[in-house]
Amino acid sequence: MSTKINDMYYAYSAIEDIRKKGEYGGVVTTIMKYLLEEGIVDGIVGVSEGQDIYDAVPILVTDPADVIKTAGSIHCGTLNIAKFVSKYLNGARDMKLAVACKPCDAMTIRELMKKDNIIEDNVVMIGVNCGGTMSPVPTINMIRDVYELDPKDVIKEEISKGKLIIETVDGEKALKIDDLEENGMGRRENCRRCNLKIPMNADLGFGNWGVIGELAGKATFVEVFSDKGAEIWDKVVESGLIEVTDPKEKGIEIRTNINNFMLGQSFAKKESDYAGTTGDIIDVFYHYRDEFSKCMKCYGCREACPLCFCDDCCLETEGPDWVPGGYTPAAPFFHLTRLVHMADSCTNCGQCSEVCPCEIPVAKVWSTVNNKIREIYGYFPGMATTGPIPFTDHVSKVKRL
Repeated sequence: MSTKINDMYYAYSAIEDIRKKGEYGGVVTTIMKYLLEEGIVDGIVGVSEGQDIYDAVPILVTDPADVIKTAGSIHCGTLNIAKFVSKYLNGARDMKLAVACKPCDAMTIRELMKKDNIIEDNVVMIGVNCGGTMSPVPTINMIRDVYELDPKDVIKEEISKGKLIIETVDGEKALKIDDLEENGMGRRENCRRCNLKIPMNADLGFGNWGVIGELAGKATFVEVFSDKGAEIWDKVVESGLIEVTDPKEKGIEIRTNINNFMLGQSFAKKESDYAGTTGDIIDVFYHYRDEFSKCMKCYGCREACPLCFCDDCCLETEGPDWVPGGYTPAAPFFHLTRLVHMADSCTNCGQCSEVCPCEIPVAKVWSTVNNKIREIYGYFPGMATTGPIPFTDHVSKVKRL
């Protein structure tokens, strides 16, 4: 088998217990297990349930028998796994890693690779399609109050055909996600304006969009995005651990249509979020002056941001006099200084807004300014490490839909 970049497949695991436990045939779990068993990587980085399905915990797996712990998806997993790799695994300097990543995880990993904070040669990026994640506590409240279900009874949640489907042992209940989000529920705000749903910046991409016919719900749609991904895919297939077939043409069309529809929704959300600002930094900060006045400089946004990695931070209270310290109001200089550091690199992962105790829409502000940088310079953060930025034309075409 000689796989090339952009090749597509339907696939499912030949290992029965993984096929049953994993999502849509367990292909991702099978690949991870193979990479570890063959010594191609030293560890697997994934996400596992903590206390329950609303609690996502990043984990490092070094024993192939434990890879099964990472099987399945957790839609309330609002982590950006790049932070875990960069901060706690020394940027893959000490070991080779296979990392399961959503598009925003992959974008952030790519940005950190450009800054030499994560070593590209030591990382295999296993990308998964993502229509968005949901914050745990609001989701629990929504399931209880709107779906009228006990959150403890939920075994799975899925976004499909414009609906958020909540599944229990007694069956499924689905509501239109647009209706939920008009009332402030559903996906996180940054996910709703995300412009990358299929992880084209990873080495391999996996998802269920476009799997039709007898394999619907039983197999994964696979696309190869790099030479590294092609080499790995060939090895796994030749090992006999995965069953592979060509995708149906109609399935490819459906996958493209789903992606374009979701991107269209994202662009509409961005236009709404950016309304009233020009994208000019001063204009944006003036627009959000009341929100920023709430800031108590707890450093939560800095600590959560996966792109903040300096050993010595100039924003500590003992820093320059022009950076407010103690009880001096932090806005706007604290945030302006952070913006200078990472405005070009912001991947809209939403970690900053997720942790802000004052509920300042930090991610929306960064995204507003970053979008202006994209328009002026044509730079899409989190894409190609070197060479031309992939799919820029694709994004611009979708924007015109």
